[in-house]
Amino acid sequence: MATKQDVLSLIEQTYPTLSPSARSIANYLQQNPLAIVSQTSAEIAENTNTSKATVSRFFRQLGYDSQQGAKQAQLALRESGVPIFTQGSSLDQTAQELKNLSLTFEGLRPDTLNEISERLAKAKRVTLIGFRNAYPLALHFRQQLQQVRHSVRLLPQPGQTLGEDLHDILDDEVIVLLGFRRRTRQFKQIVEALQGRTTVLITDPTGQVYNQQVSHVLVCHLGNESPFDSYAAPMSLISMLCNRVFGVLGDAASRQTQAISALYEDLDELEP
Repeated sequence: MATKQDVLSLIEQTYPTLSPSARSIANYLQQNPLAIVSQTSAEIAENTNTSKATVSRFFRQLGYDSQQGAKQAQLALRESGVPIFTQGSSLDQTAQELKNLSLTFEGLRPDTLNEISERLAKAKRVTLIGFRNAYPLALHFRQQLQQVRHSVRLLPQPGQTLGEDLHDILDDEVIVLLGFRRRTRQFKQIVEALQGRTTVLITDPTGQVYNQQVSHVLVCHLGNESPFDSYAAPMSLISMLCNRVFGVLGDAASRQTQAISALYEDLDELEP
């Protein structure tokens, strides 16, 4: 069976050893990657002026049992978060984003959002933790929360370890852990280290394996139709939570934003 690589990478690796007929198939698939998941062996054979048997031998040479096996492997790889071209890549991007947003917000419980918003507003300190693609989301989350409340920190800091900061967690502190598919290897250990603390996990459906180890799990849908994951849903969720925190804090949040705006003016940091 082929290793966990996408079909196009395997074609590139095996290309020098392919027969002329197999190279015709390889050339066609490299130019039309969608055919891997959208066409049958017979259709690929017809489009490359080869035979169905030649197409079957081609996929076996790549390490798959059949063309269907290559298709399933390609789809499974995309589902795991690897950016590859699939059938949905040519669909309407706006429709895909709306679908992700709809699935995400339909799955969120109002009482859970209310509880999390209250905790984010009233905790002595909020710590946001994110790695890889989740880090810029955590950074944006911190920037928004700092507009309305004090004591918000982001981890990990560049070049620093986490042990000291995790040991320094306060009793009345909320930790927001952001982690999406293809999480770092240390993610599991961090979740375990945070057990017993008030921890909110913002993740995709694969992160539900941690349901029993954190206080709350908020699932965001990233889609799998396009080569790259979409983070529109988690960004929208972050916006919703920050707006709710503002509502909980009321006048205190307004005073915080006004004080920060005054500093922007004093420091001449923003355009007029």
